[in-house]
Amino acid sequence: MNELLVEDRGAVRILTMNRPEKHNALNTALTQSLFDALRDADTAADVHAVVLTGAGKSFCAGADTTEFSALVPEAPHAVGERAQLTTHLHLAFSRMAKPVIAAVRGNALGGGAGLAIACDMAVMSETVRFGYPELKHGIVAAVVMSNLVRQMGRKQAFELLAMAEPIDGARALALGIANRVEPDDKVLDAAVEIATRVASWSPIAMATTKRLFHRVADLTLAEGLDAGRDTNILMRGFRAKAAP
Repeated sequence: MNELLVEDRGAVRILTMNRPEKHNALNTALTQSLFDALRDADTAADVHAVVLTGAGKSFCAGADTTEFSALVPEAPHAVGERAQLTTHLHLAFSRMAKPVIAAVRGNALGGGAGLAIACDMAVMSETVRFGYPELKHGIVAAVVMSNLVRQMGRKQAFELLAMAEPIDGARALALGIANRVEPDDKVLDAAVEIATRVASWSPIAMATTKRLFHRVADLTLAEGLDAGRDTNILMRGFRAKAAP
């Protein structure tokens, strides 16, 4: 079975994590396949937006703990390489020029929750189980923490980490980590609808919007305004050259 399924619907590429018997838990093969597929989608001329979803009942239940027995302190190379791959994957979403929409239902836990909010937008089901249960297992939500604290208020983000209890779609929407909440059977269609809409814009305008968005998020107001001014000048120049 392929760990990742790839389907194109017009200018939208759908990436489906395909380990339904494991609730799409992230082993090394799936993590690498997803990272490679995001890069491929970003360079594909006919793809203007991406939807990320999971096969079966869940989006992604987090890391595949059955692999952990091989990643022991006696094998520091393997531990480091796996952690680095996970880091590269979570960073890939914001570095892509093309928008990525998550279609999330069932379990989205730990690393799976991290993937959902690493996407630019998220459609979640009413009955989603979204959360960070790592502390229940004596571990830390380490790599996924950076995106979480950037997208939520500190008190709410810490509550998700410290209480280690999942939330449903309505709560995710209230906290601002879901854009829309839909019935389970409508989640993918809603995500594809959004992706189709954003895929219809000028690719260079969308890529520039996304690049500037992630850049200004980490700047002061003055620095962000300067970056916006520079982009404004650049885009006006581009439009002038493109005019007949």
